[in-house]
Amino acid sequence: MTTEVKGAARSAENNPAVRALARVGNVAVGVVHILIGGIAISIAFGSGGEADQSGAFTQLMRTPGGVFLIWIVVVGLLALGLWEIIQTIVPPGGDPKRRWARRLKEASKAVVYFALAWVGIVVALGGSSNSASSTSSTSAKILSTPGGVFLIVLIGLVVFAIGVGYVVRGARKSFARDIQMPPGAAGDATMTLGVVGYIAKGIALGIVGVLFVVAGVTVDPSKANGLDGAILTLRQLPFGPVILFLVAVGLIAYGVYYCVRAFVVRL
Repeated sequence: MTTEVKGAARSAENNPAVRALARVGNVAVGVVHILIGGIAISIAFGSGGEADQSGAFTQLMRTPGGVFLIWIVVVGLLALGLWEIIQTIVPPGGDPKRRWARRLKEASKAVVYFALAWVGIVVALGGSSNSASSTSSTSAKILSTPGGVFLIVLIGLVVFAIGVGYVVRGARKSFARDIQMPPGAAGDATMTLGVVGYIAKGIALGIVGVLFVVAGVTVDPSKANGLDGAILTLRQLPFGPVILFLVAVGLIAYGVYYCVRAFVVRL
C-alpha cells in the first residue's frame, strides 16, 4: 500500500466531519437494532413482521418523515463503512499478526455496513428487500454448485463462530475497550446494555449459523435464513415466546448501547 494512500486515509481519519458522520453511523446501527428488537417482541406476542434489516427499514418508512430518516440512516451507515475501510488502511500498531486480524475484522464490518445501507437505499427508493428470500435464493445457487454443500456448512460455522464471539465479548465485557466509559451510574448502565446486547446478538447470530449448517446437511436452501429465520426459530422452541422476548429485549439493549456508543466510542 503506497504512502500516498496511507496519508490520505490518515487525513480522512483526522477529519472532524468524517468522525462526526461515523458517530451518526453508530446511531444508525443502534436504530436498526432497536427496530428489529421491537418487531421481534411483536412476533413473540403472536403478531407478524420481518424481524431483520429489511423489516426495520420498512417499519422506519412508515413513520412520519420516514424517507428522510432512512436517508439519514443510510448516510450514517455509509460513513461508518468508510470509517472501517480507513481503519484497514491506516497502519495499526502492535503485533503484525494482530494487525492483519484487525484489518480483516474492520473490512468485514465495512461490508456489513455497506450491505445494510444498500437495504436502506432499496426501501427508500420504494423497492422491497426480503432478506429471508434473498438468503434462501443465494443458498440455493450455492448448493447447486460443486462443493456447494461444504461451502454452506462452512458459512454456517463461520457465522456461528461470530455469534460465539459476540457472546464471549459481552460476557467478558471486552467491548468496553473501544469506548470511554462514562462515570458513575451512566457507566454502569452503558456496561449493562453492552453485556446484555452483545450476548443477545450473539445468540441470534449463532442460530443463523446453525440454520445454514442444517441447510447444508439437508441440502435444503429454504432452511438457510437470516436473522428473521432465527427469530422465527426461537418462537417455535419450547417456551419460545418467552425466550424470543428476552432475546428481543437484548437486541433493543444492543441498539441503545450503540446509540450511547456514538458519543463515547474512541475515534
